[in-house]
Amino acid sequence: MVAVAAAALLGACGGGDKQALTIYSGREEEIVAPLFAKFTAATGIEVQVRYGDSAELAASIAEEGENSPADVFFAQDPGSLGAVRNLLAPLPPATLDRIDAGFRDAEGRWVGTSGRARVIVYNTDRLQEADVPDTVAALTDPAWKGRVGVAPTNASFQAFVTGMRLALGDAAARAWLTALRANGVKTYEKNAPIVEAVAAGEIDIGLVNHYYVPLVKAEQPDAPIANRFLRAGDPGALVSVAGAGVLATSGQAEDATAFVGWLLSDEGQRFYVDEAAETEYPLVAGIPAKAGLRPLAEMRGPAVDLTSFGPELSRTVELLRETGFLT
Repeated sequence: MVAVAAAALLGACGGGDKQALTIYSGREEEIVAPLFAKFTAATGIEVQVRYGDSAELAASIAEEGENSPADVFFAQDPGSLGAVRNLLAPLPPATLDRIDAGFRDAEGRWVGTSGRARVIVYNTDRLQEADVPDTVAALTDPAWKGRVGVAPTNASFQAFVTGMRLALGDAAARAWLTALRANGVKTYEKNAPIVEAVAAGEIDIGLVNHYYVPLVKAEQPDAPIANRFLRAGDPGALVSVAGAGVLATSGQAEDATAFVGWLLSDEGQRFYVDEAAETEYPLVAGIPAKAGLRPLAEMRGPAVDLTSFGPELSRTVELLRETGFLT
């Protein structure tokens, strides 16, 4: 069930009876609530937020149609944004031009706001980095039977599978998923439980986003975990984005557009470097990632178009059902 939370974030220059901006956020509250507070403090625009799973929120927006109360959709992945692309308004060039074209919708209806790389987390007590595969194809090898964890219900895993489908074709993606399941892969609801399972020795490796290792390390400094980045061009090396778009039906289009633009301001982007618990990649040029991360410019994922992820999401979900990863 979609979790709903409303938070009125009061800014120093806000006031009056102006209606708060309604944001549907597929990004978790503990991650982005401080970001929303910074926006309100900077602009005086109050917000109320409905939190939930990105795919479920996209389904709600589609069902609500012209009656949706949402002004902004802030999603964890491009697939969820693409699923409601026809309900989003074009964004102004000043916002779009802040980031590389590869991290935004081809028609300018949504923009990436932060980046994440797919990696393999591994247990450093049991493995050296050289022991860990640098390609997802190797995870179906019998040597890894029962030792691998994935999160098939998670939007990031589904985006990765979509990228694999687009890069290698449906037949290859189906074969890999089938072989992975036959190899005793363990499934989890989200990325963080995978990393925790690796740290506890329940499994040895897992497919996750890069920032979950530092998240777990912040609470468990001695956890025996590290990231293995995958080889350039491998389907597992996908660099995806969280992103945002303005609903075409918004009654507060000016404020909604200002919110998306602020997410790509220097202040909004530096949040991921200076304050965020999740060490995601800023997407605006000239704002380097947090120290210790591989530079975004050095990341080389599969040659796929993130704009395609929305139209392809339903087929990915269908394939995951057909291979037994989803019910």
